[in-house]
Amino acid sequence: MRHRIKLSQEVHPARTLAEALWFPTTLFLGLLFCLAPALHAPQPHNAKVVVAHSAPDSGSEAVLRRQHPGGFDVTTVAGRQEARRAVLDRNAVAGYVPGRTHGVLYVAKANGVSLEQALIKDFSTVAAHDRVKLQVEDVAPTVAKDQMGTTLVYFGVAWSIPGYILATTLLRAVTFNRRRKLLTVMGLSALLSLVGFLAGVRLGYLPDDPSTMVVAFLLTTAVATFSSGVAPFTKQLFPAVGMGLFIVLSVPSSGVAPVAMLPTFFQYLHDVMPLGNAVDALRGFLYFNGAGVLGPILVLCAWITAGLALLGLDAWRHHRQFAQQGLNTEENIEEPPVEDPSVETPTPTALPVHRHHHFGESVPMLFGTVRNAQQRPVRHAAVTVIDTRGRQLVRTMTNADGEYAVTGLPEGYISVVISSSGQTPVVDQKLLQSGVAAQADFVLRGRLGGTPFGGGMYRGSAPSDEMPYQ
Repeated sequence: MRHRIKLSQEVHPARTLAEALWFPTTLFLGLLFCLAPALHAPQPHNAKVVVAHSAPDSGSEAVLRRQHPGGFDVTTVAGRQEARRAVLDRNAVAGYVPGRTHGVLYVAKANGVSLEQALIKDFSTVAAHDRVKLQVEDVAPTVAKDQMGTTLVYFGVAWSIPGYILATTLLRAVTFNRRRKLLTVMGLSALLSLVGFLAGVRLGYLPDDPSTMVVAFLLTTAVATFSSGVAPFTKQLFPAVGMGLFIVLSVPSSGVAPVAMLPTFFQYLHDVMPLGNAVDALRGFLYFNGAGVLGPILVLCAWITAGLALLGLDAWRHHRQFAQQGLNTEENIEEPPVEDPSVETPTPTALPVHRHHHFGESVPMLFGTVRNAQQRPVRHAAVTVIDTRGRQLVRTMTNADGEYAVTGLPEGYISVVISSSGQTPVVDQKLLQSGVAAQADFVLRGRLGGTPFGGGMYRGSAPSDEMPYQ
């Protein structure tokens, strides 16, 4: 095996602090500058409304323009039926029909109560200008327990965020190949969509429409698949990318505040983010007889396709690496032990070892002792930890008692090489798992009495075990 060896360097406290703080700081700034601007004072922004022109001209557009400059995009339709149909077809959020004694306003509570109330307020001003009363008709009422018209958003969040969490946990599933990971994604997506649908219907939060499960499945699958695909390319930036996309940008643009009342930037985000499109699709299926669902479904499918393309690109990249190294590409690419250990944020670090295994505040991921053939501790034996790609992760020395300890290692398989002057080097492979400290003890023998293993190095160690650290 060809190893790229480099001497480990002591990590400066300032660097450690920066690595610990950059992500929460970035998340704070993202939430600060996304949640507040989007949700603090929602009001109409380019909200599409229609006005019937068969009745006498009421100057509705001029009144609305004075009320909210840039707030409404007004078009005219032939009459009452066309105004009502425009709302049901989701081509407009409101349809106004002026008349001699009263004006009729068609709205949809399913678009959000705050939007409905804002429309009623603004068109009441229009009706007052026309000296008539305003009559309101809700063409798409929600279920009784969805008083604010935002329950679909909360269910969407419940289906979306677990998709991102699933992708992060699958990065640690070192025994799963890509096919198994995709099957896990689809299996969990199906389970969450079924459970969410049944719970929502049983509790009275959702209408009894099975199409809900289709949208929920696509949403969870889209988030999980894209997250899994982008992780190997973003590496240590993956948490920021994932949470930035699926929380910081998605939640404000999802419909917590009705889309027509969001600033223009967040309306554009809504058009491309999976959560916002899933909420649109759910509204279309559940309250608008399927109107306007094709576009959102295609967006969700596009996210899934992009995730699969990234996974395929990563597989091709691994294929090239294995081919350049002259390895069996079919065998290695099928089940790589760790697809990208660099996504793990801890920095491999050697720990000081004292008597009775006192490691201080840091919990070791790998520790052990090195002894000679006479079972005496070997002092200053070199301990080198190498990942599956042959990269040195950390190098340290044993203390006077022959002990060593290392932390901050990636989960998965690693190789430990022990060497000392006048002794035959020893190498052993360990599987590191979350919450478990792996113990690897070694026995070094003189070069004349050692058992050769490939160029003078033999594989073997003293009996070892793995113990959980509390």
